[in-house]
Amino acid sequence: MREYTRLIRFVLPHIWVLVLASLCMIGTSAFSGVSISMIIPLIDNIITGKKMAIPGDILVPAQLMRLIDIVNAMPPMELLNKMTILVLIFWLLRNFFEFCQSYFMNDVAQRVIRDVKNTIYEKLMNLSMDFYSRNPTGKLMSRITYDAAVIRDCISTGLTDLLYQPIQLIVYLGLVFAVKLYFAISWWLILISLALFPLVIYPVVKIGKRLKSISRQSQESMSDITTTLHETISGIRMVKAFSMEEREAGRFKKQNQQFYRLAMKSTKRVIVVSPITEFAGMFCVAVILWIAGKEILSGSLSAGAFVTFLAALLSLMKPMKRLTNVYSINQQAMAAASRIFEVLDTKEIVVEKPNAEELAFFRREVKFKNVFFAYDDKEILKDISLAVSAGEIAAFVGPSGVGKTTLVNLIPRFYDATKGSITIDGVDIRYCKLKSLMSQIGIVTQETILFNETAAYNIAYGRKDPKKEDIIKAAEIANAHAFIMKMPNGYDTIIGERGFRLSGGEKQRLAIARAVFKNAPILILDEATSQLDTESEILVQEAIDRMMKGRTVFAIAHRLSTIKHATRIYVLDGGRIVDVGTHDSLIQKDGLYKRLYDMQFGPALIK
Repeated sequence: MREYTRLIRFVLPHIWVLVLASLCMIGTSAFSGVSISMIIPLIDNIITGKKMAIPGDILVPAQLMRLIDIVNAMPPMELLNKMTILVLIFWLLRNFFEFCQSYFMNDVAQRVIRDVKNTIYEKLMNLSMDFYSRNPTGKLMSRITYDAAVIRDCISTGLTDLLYQPIQLIVYLGLVFAVKLYFAISWWLILISLALFPLVIYPVVKIGKRLKSISRQSQESMSDITTTLHETISGIRMVKAFSMEEREAGRFKKQNQQFYRLAMKSTKRVIVVSPITEFAGMFCVAVILWIAGKEILSGSLSAGAFVTFLAALLSLMKPMKRLTNVYSINQQAMAAASRIFEVLDTKEIVVEKPNAEELAFFRREVKFKNVFFAYDDKEILKDISLAVSAGEIAAFVGPSGVGKTTLVNLIPRFYDATKGSITIDGVDIRYCKLKSLMSQIGIVTQETILFNETAAYNIAYGRKDPKKEDIIKAAEIANAHAFIMKMPNGYDTIIGERGFRLSGGEKQRLAIARAVFKNAPILILDEATSQLDTESEILVQEAIDRMMKGRTVFAIAHRLSTIKHATRIYVLDGGRIVDVGTHDSLIQKDGLYKRLYDMQFGPALIK
């Protein structure tokens, strides 16, 4: 119920559309009820040739009595003509209101789902990096696509029925009691009609509880399918390189089969409700027909009144049936909503302090003081202390998994240190506004992230209304201008998802151009040349050398030859700084740096 209440809050901003839809529902129901009531004069006055009669001991409103007298005074043919015209008008108006109610309810559903998707996406954009390390991309995509679609269907169908069907029930129940009151229908017929309704509720509730559990499993299964699709399509080169097409197809079939089984379990429980309600309703109708038939035969009950009464009762079956389905639909939506609210309720670990200050332009030093960092109770960095002055190049080397990338990721606050502090010009970065901090940091990583947009868009990413000449200048510095101009539309060429149409070296140079364009005083290079061929590495290294001029650089290098000219090299092992110095000083020591260097180039080259 809590999830449903929270979901309804998304509807409140669009309550005016919901009110319009509700008014149209009243109009639809009213004209449906009036149309059914016209059965009485049709049977009594036209078909049987009798007059509508009200028992003498029943008090009837004057307006109703006057209407009955007018109808009774009409010749059958004139009454038939007028009723034909009225029925057409009433059904035209009913269908108009029905169209409007459907349009407005679908409008509400689309507005709500738009807001839900926007809210989820904004939340995802603000969540810390640790959240993404715990949640596969496919599962997060499923929240915005599949789960949101389930909620949309709940609103367009479930909420519609929750509002519309009770109105229908009220109108038809009102008609039932009006016929009973003014045409002496036996109370037994009313009581028998309503007696079976509670018997329908129990199995519906029981099935609904199980349905919520199955729906959640179905949504988790869909998340697995989305994850597999994302992994295999984005990694299609690797799939083909290892001839894994059949195995991946088999894995997908297995997940798809699991989703099929859960979907059919859910479908079975949804559709079983309908036969239960229909059987209960028809049993009720059969009993009523048997009782009322005897009264009609004895002449104590008008045939027109009974048929109207029966039509109203049969009309009650549809809203009752739809309302029983609403519970099932809502249970499916609640399972989807709970998964969405899991994301929305996730606490952001890296947050901006309420009293955060703007970080002034970097001029002096970046300092780590007794910094520790742990992830899932596993200590990654231990007691890191260092200071890098403006204009210096600090390089970090060491075996894989010692915390090099984690260390530099603490500077832009992708993560926060567990203990200790990191300051820029003496200001603790945890007390800076995030945008002002990020504006001073440029990043080029080993994994090049590019967007399915133009080359110009990717270079100027994050900047509104960039100047073309500034984009070209950045590309020239990054050795990217020449290959960009060879593309079909130059800087306006779409480069494909993740730069799919570019080579590895071209992607990296485009990423360097983006960092150059940002013109940040602090630059982080995370193994930016580790996956390039020799020719591409030369071009990229030239671009990096030009980009580093006048900037403070934090470089992680796999190829030690690229950091020979660093101001200081920090050697990490086991999450600690075990050595520090220049390339020449470290090569003279018989330490980890020398061993790593020997492994790459051999001892003969350094004698």
